[in-house]
Amino acid sequence: MMDELYFDHAATTPCDPRVRAVMLAALEGEDGNPHSTTHAAGRKAAQAVEQARAEVAALIGADPREIIFTSGATEANNLAIKGAARHLAALGSPRRRVITCATEHKCVLESVRDLAQEGFEPVILPVNADGRVNPDSLRAALEVPTALVSLMAANNETGVLQDLATLAPLVEQAGALLHSDLAQAAGKIPVDVRRMGLALGSLSSHKLYGPKGAGALFVRRRPRVRLSPLFSGGGQERGLRSGTLPGFLLAGFGAACRIAREEGPKDAAHLAHLRDIFLARIRLGLPGAVVNAEAAPHLPGLFSLRLPEGLGAQDVIAAMPGLAVSLGSACSSAEIAPSYVLEAMGLGRDEAGRSLRLSPGRFTSAAEAERAADMLVQAAAEVRGHARAPETVAGG
Repeated sequence: MMDELYFDHAATTPCDPRVRAVMLAALEGEDGNPHSTTHAAGRKAAQAVEQARAEVAALIGADPREIIFTSGATEANNLAIKGAARHLAALGSPRRRVITCATEHKCVLESVRDLAQEGFEPVILPVNADGRVNPDSLRAALEVPTALVSLMAANNETGVLQDLATLAPLVEQAGALLHSDLAQAAGKIPVDVRRMGLALGSLSSHKLYGPKGAGALFVRRRPRVRLSPLFSGGGQERGLRSGTLPGFLLAGFGAACRIAREEGPKDAAHLAHLRDIFLARIRLGLPGAVVNAEAAPHLPGLFSLRLPEGLGAQDVIAAMPGLAVSLGSACSSAEIAPSYVLEAMGLGRDEAGRSLRLSPGRFTSAAEAERAADMLVQAAAEVRGHARAPETVAGG
């Protein structure tokens, strides 16, 4: 990351130096297994895990007992969706419908689709042009007895905030569980699982300046939400998730959550300022560039920029190796194709193929935001120059 301007914090954030220091201290001082509490070393490790659990809970307004540690949001999303649906089925519930929307993270979409093999009915709702679910569409889908609805709080490609304040009451009135992928939202905007009406919520450490390999699932205690575990083992995490917990990673996760809780408003203001600086410079140097779904409520530091006609996003990225941006979600990076999220929002294949995801971060400076915009403008000019070169030769 140090060799280039890093504008891909939506994919992963660099570990905050304060988080690294906590992790190093934990790694050097942790000799016990947090699940072996018959001796001092194990109790010390367990205490560190519980401290991290309390920090994660505090970030989202949860009780520490409602936090289940996982390897990341992908595992948490799978556990929430499949675990809730399977538990209800095991109880003989007639609720077989599972609802999500077309702009969700791939692991949510695939988890919902996978349940079809077990007799569930997956429903993928369309979204409006702004990337948000129409409440009438959700209300109509909920007319069939529904087990669970999964809607992310903030989209990982566009930064658009889903209108959970309107949608959550519809889910509750229908008697279904509401799960939200909070990976992009937690630590970036205020998150309160109670006020949001969530039964389940997924988090990822490396999206908020913590280490990769750690995540969490919020599982509401009252009214109680019950899940079937994904895999067998010792059931170390409240019987829902087996395996020895990585204490030093969780210590880092907890520290990252504490910092996000204390400095979140400052971070949000900084990111909004960087976005304004970047876009002001882009609009001067690259007329015709627009932000996809700009009018919708957004995260402060994540947006999708659509380049003017004739500029392919892949070509522009190739022309600016010193600026790290992406075409869309990192989960789809193996597929060099226009974003399914943008196409679900009604963009044509060409429009989606001209779109870049940009996401500065906590440590990005205003000068770097200006330089990043200049690099993008210059790369666009180079791509246009190459496109015109054959015509010049032919005409000469």
